[in-house]
Amino acid sequence: MARKWTVADIPPQVGKTALVTGANRGLGLEIAGALAASGARVVMACRDIAKGEGAAASIRRNAPRGEIEVMNLDIADLGSIRRFAEAFARRFPEIDLLVNNASAILVPQGKTADGFETHFGTNVLGTFALTGLLLDRLRAAPAARIVNTTSNAHRMTKGLDFDDLHFARTAYKPMEAYARSKLATLIFTFELDRRLRKAGQRVIAVAAHPGYSNTNPDKGGFALRVATALIAQPAQMGALPALYAATAADVESGAHYGPGGVAELRGYPAKVGCAATARDAGTAARLWAVAEEATGVRYLDG
Repeated sequence: MARKWTVADIPPQVGKTALVTGANRGLGLEIAGALAASGARVVMACRDIAKGEGAAASIRRNAPRGEIEVMNLDIADLGSIRRFAEAFARRFPEIDLLVNNASAILVPQGKTADGFETHFGTNVLGTFALTGLLLDRLRAAPAARIVNTTSNAHRMTKGLDFDDLHFARTAYKPMEAYARSKLATLIFTFELDRRLRKAGQRVIAVAAHPGYSNTNPDKGGFALRVATALIAQPAQMGALPALYAATAADVESGAHYGPGGVAELRGYPAKVGCAATARDAGTAARLWAVAEEATGVRYLDG
């Protein structure tokens, strides 16, 4: 792996179709813009179409030959996910790159449209459902990749509480809820990779986290906002691990990528580790079953 891999190292993506969720701001906007500049046809899946179109216009100014399209998707609503998947499948025969970037981050206690705790329902169940509903389009591509966005915050929780995944009885703490959801995203990614390999599929499933990136400067208390302003790396750097995972030739399925600097907070893309719980097979099987039941989406039976 190059020590200083940047967007200039992205291989040509001409002829490929990339789907990026939450693409109208922050990391998603950077990822979509870089893929468009490298020649991919990029579908920006956004909850707010107006904001999505504005973001697409900014990408076109910087990458005038890029193919950009905005489609409506609320990853926190299973009905929206199903409608999006149906509309996408009617228009695109295959997906080469699925970047599951959209996330709920440190939000107040609340519920998704389907009654799930917001972080878990959005970051885990929404991602699980969308990936499953688009799997046939991913299989149709010669070498598709799924990149799930994780976070160093996954190390800040002791683990998933399967008896209270939605904080119905547990005192709600935004960071704990977020950390659990990102741990669950890692668990899901590694189990997805295992099931893809078992099924003999060519699709690659990887995880990537942005380190400490200045993409949500308004989140958290005063101290966190100040730290973000002073320490966090820019969104362009935070997007590199996901772009590496989506395009680099030496990416390994089932791997985890993040910044290679101290404590994975900053730096250029590198293969990184994770909490041991993230690779626990029993936890993975249990989470997969929960996701199937909650979403009604079944795929890649274990």
